Amino acid sequence: MFGRRPAKDDGDPGATDGGRRGPGWGTLAVVLLLGLSLLRQGFGGDGGPPQPASAVGDRSGASGAGTWPQGPAPEPLSRSLPQRITIPSIDVRAPVGEVALGADGWIDAPPLSDNNLAAWYEGSVTPGEPGTSVVVGHVDNTAGPAVFYGLGALGKGRRIEIRRADGSTAVFTVYAVEVVSKAGFPADRVYANAADPELRVLTCGGGYSRKTGYDGNVVAYARLTSVR
Repeated sequence: MFGRRPAKDDGDPGATDGGRRGPGWGTLAVVLLLGLSLLRQGFGGDGGPPQPASAVGDRSGASGAGTWPQGPAPEPLSRSLPQRITIPSIDVRAPVGEVALGADGWIDAPPLSDNNLAAWYEGSVTPGEPGTSVVVGHVDNTAGPAVFYGLGALGKGRRIEIRRADGSTAVFTVYAVEVVSKAGFPADRVYANAADPELRVLTCGGGYSRKTGYDGNVVAYARLTSVR
């Protein structure tokens, strides 16, 4: 278990100027506990999904960590729910549902039975709004690879496109991809609320055992760079 929500204070980065809170540390941790960490049961893959160059828990090894896309950022968008996610370089084209907090206070995972479904965490801003928006998805299931199986192969500078309910498409550019340990999950970095529109895409990764599941998470960091 990781990422318990710290005590609130006036410097809580989860708060936004508009009063809408960014994703909470503990609430997002459950992505790993309610489904994403329980994948590959019965799936005898050929060595597992691709992984970024960084080792689990190695913060310095993130692909492109700290490197921002060049050029001025577009104007932030108003709130509009995400409908589809497209990541051309890893052949992701999937509908986006919503996940919320369960009765136990943890965030729910997308249905494990649908291997081509991503989910936006409704406690975060919608993609394109100021702040950090969070999209999660399974890496695989008993039938084989799932929506974010290739996330670990995503390179710096690649595009992530989110089509929104208002008809616009928010285009984000990846500036880092890393594997982080679940045991020492850096929630303050992964989920920190940003001043500009940012996106995090998460799935499971790192080492895997049939007894305990994956021991890490693949995290892609991206910044809004255009709107169409």
